[in-house]
Amino acid sequence: MSETPSSKGTVLIVDDTPGNLALLSDTLSEAEYRVLVATDGCSAIEQIQYIKPDIILLDVMMLGIDGFETCSRLKANPVTASIPVIFMTGLSELDDLLRGFGEGALDYIVKPIRPAEVLARIEVHLAQIRNLQRAERLLDHGDFAAVTVNENGGIVWLTSAAAHWLKDFNGQQGLSAESHIDEFLPQIILAWFQHWRQGAGHTDTESEAFELAPGYSARISPCQQPGEYLLLLQRETLPWNPESLRESLKLTFREAEILMWIARGKTNKEIGIILSTSPRTVNKHLEHIFEKLGVSTRAAAVAMVLQAN
Repeated sequence: MSETPSSKGTVLIVDDTPGNLALLSDTLSEAEYRVLVATDGCSAIEQIQYIKPDIILLDVMMLGIDGFETCSRLKANPVTASIPVIFMTGLSELDDLLRGFGEGALDYIVKPIRPAEVLARIEVHLAQIRNLQRAERLLDHGDFAAVTVNENGGIVWLTSAAAHWLKDFNGQQGLSAESHIDEFLPQIILAWFQHWRQGAGHTDTESEAFELAPGYSARISPCQQPGEYLLLLQRETLPWNPESLRESLKLTFREAEILMWIARGKTNKEIGIILSTSPRTVNKHLEHIFEKLGVSTRAAAVAMVLQAN
């Protein structure tokens, strides 16, 4: 969020009526919000490039591009798509209100503006957004590897741990590409997902864990959102230890330790902390490991370990 310690958050008001701007600006400032103003859609979009608000109050009827078009452009840009938009409209026709939601608006306020209603709606929506952001940060910084996909296997959402899981999985399969939102699952996982959908995908029952490759497994759980499915990705704890690795792959004990932690998904920095050494030293050992194993990537080194055990 772009709030400062002395404010509840930043609100951008977009309206070409001076009286509305003055009323809303005074109301929000007195309520300890930081206020930004724009008198048309184009200037609002330009202003957001420099200061990203936490929420936008957007008038529907304006000269130039109207509120609908302004909202559509904001939602089409990945940088601004997540900013919540509340429409302000004097229109009471249902079709116009539905169009606003179709363009990506979160809520609407019918004019004439009532300051108490504006404050209440902003407070509720900002609280919900902050709760969602806290949950997303928790998932992104945790070890919970989860991917949400649509009916075709296209990735809709994934955690940071899932992105690392998929990257390592792709590397083990000889694929260099990472997996991103709006792309399909890797082919092996996609084929398994499609097979599950053809057989049991119409039920609400979670699938059994399925081993996709040595050390990599997943299970499917239907989401509450129709047409979406949650994939829980797991990496098995490997049963070997540094001593067994040292003997089977002809490594030093320290090299075996480092390879063990690499297989468990740790970065050079994390391994350095665990082994009380520097990331540069870890990288040097890693170069020796690659040379001894005849590989050039971390994923290939881990694959050698899985084959040897």
